[in-house]
Amino acid sequence: MSRVPVHTPADAPEASRDALKGLQARFGTVLNIHGAMAHSPVVLQSYVALQRVITDLGTFDAATREAIALVVGNVDDCTYCQSAHTVSAVRAGFTQEQTVAIRTGAVDFDPKLEALLALVRESAGAKGNVDDRTWQAALEAGWSDVELTEVSVHIALNLFTNHFNHLVQTDLDMPLAPGL
Repeated sequence: MSRVPVHTPADAPEASRDALKGLQARFGTVLNIHGAMAHSPVVLQSYVALQRVITDLGTFDAATREAIALVVGNVDDCTYCQSAHTVSAVRAGFTQEQTVAIRTGAVDFDPKLEALLALVRESAGAKGNVDDRTWQAALEAGWSDVELTEVSVHIALNLFTNHFNHLVQTDLDMPLAPGL
């Protein structure tokens, strides 16, 4: 059970209401993660701001963003985020089997994506550190240094949500991601 209330726009702190209404409109419901984040306006507003910057200025398409999120959720062992991003990754065009492959690091269906996700996995698991060979392999696969630096924001956002879910023990309100 969540350690904090899961708010709706009607009962959320005033500074969280508009952001929560926006997320509700985007997702068709108040997801437990968003309702729990609303308990602290700074948490919800930080999440929304990072999402907005990524949407407005980011270079990755929806499928790549979801693949990054799946890798970070797997590295960080976040059941909620792996489940949520499995649903979103399927909507973005991946098959259920591909979402499992992404989470396990077996992305043999897309060598370019595989190189990027190897960098993401290494960075997320090693406190941001990435071996020069991993960086070079991603460049050689066709990613730019701009894209590779942008990865840091995606990792940070996903670690933020993973850690939030671990901290407050967000209740799962969607189908559980397939086991690995």
